[in-house]
Amino acid sequence: MPKVSVLMPVYRTNEQFLREAIESILNQTFTDFELLIVDDCPTDRREAVIKSYQDSRIKYYQNEVKLGISQARNRLMELAQGEYLAVFDHDDVSLPTRLEQEVAFLDQHPDYGVVSCQCKSLVSGKPITHPCSDEEIRVDLMLNCSLMHPATMLRKSVLNQHHIQYEEQFSPSEDYALFCRLIPYTKFCNLDEVLFLYRDHEGNTSHLQQERMQKATLAIHAQVRTANPALYQTYQNLVTERTKYKLFGFLPVITVYRDLKFTRVYLFNTIPVLLLKRTQSL
Repeated sequence: MPKVSVLMPVYRTNEQFLREAIESILNQTFTDFELLIVDDCPTDRREAVIKSYQDSRIKYYQNEVKLGISQARNRLMELAQGEYLAVFDHDDVSLPTRLEQEVAFLDQHPDYGVVSCQCKSLVSGKPITHPCSDEEIRVDLMLNCSLMHPATMLRKSVLNQHHIQYEEQFSPSEDYALFCRLIPYTKFCNLDEVLFLYRDHEGNTSHLQQERMQKATLAIHAQVRTANPALYQTYQNLVTERTKYKLFGFLPVITVYRDLKFTRVYLFNTIPVLLLKRTQSL
């Protein structure tokens, strides 16, 4: 049985991006893994690309009907044999030591069920920064999905024990909802090193389904704040300043939150666009 199951849903992926994604996993310094790929597009498969790699660690599955991203991710979790689940997307790149470092962290910290890392944009080369400590992440989850989901490794036993899966009702923010469901049961960490390259382009779900994502995010805010009142109070106590920039005097386009450690900038009050430590300038 492999130590790690890498979970990659595929849907009409650019073939070159898909090759880069697969090769970034096959070239990992940590080798005790299976790469599970579920193709969720019956009419436009990527079978030839995937089967061109002669590696027994790759296991390819095809959905006969389109399930959608949440159910495709759930199918991957059900197929997984590994102790740890490494989330991955079909057009991103994991740097060579990503799996090695995330496995080492979970091995050394049994009270942690979620670990991710710092990232860079493949398009702009700019860093994508998230808070590192469990305390900071928990507070930040009251407002923001504060872990880079496709760079995340999950402890499978925590998900199974508490019957936590991705929820279609929160798609395309199903990752944020899953992290929020895990708040009462485990601890979180973002490693301080860049181990992941995110392909931020116009074909991304975050661009194509922006309105739906905003609605899902608002629903998650309501759920997580109701379920974790003490944590939400901590968040409210930490936020020292809110500034809204409005269009036509009433439509909030940009909202800036300043707390003791970070300045966070949001578009339409839900979409995170910038996170700076207070020592940096906006």
